[in-house]
Amino acid sequence: MRRLTPEELSARKKRNLAIAGALVVFIVLVFGVTVLNLKRNLDARAEAIAAGEPVGYAQ
Repeated sequence: MRRLTPEELSARKKRNLAIAGALVVFIVLVFGVTVLNLKRNLDARAEAIAAGEPVGYAQ
């Protein structure tokens, strides 16, 4: 293996930081969508219970 120049090391560090940032944004996005879906399901369940509809998994 050859030694990397300081410019190459700097470019590698910037690229790694960009990839890490994109990964963090993706994880936050997936988490946010999951939380919103859970909230929507809880709200729908509460409305069904208030309307007197049967609620459960095996129907």
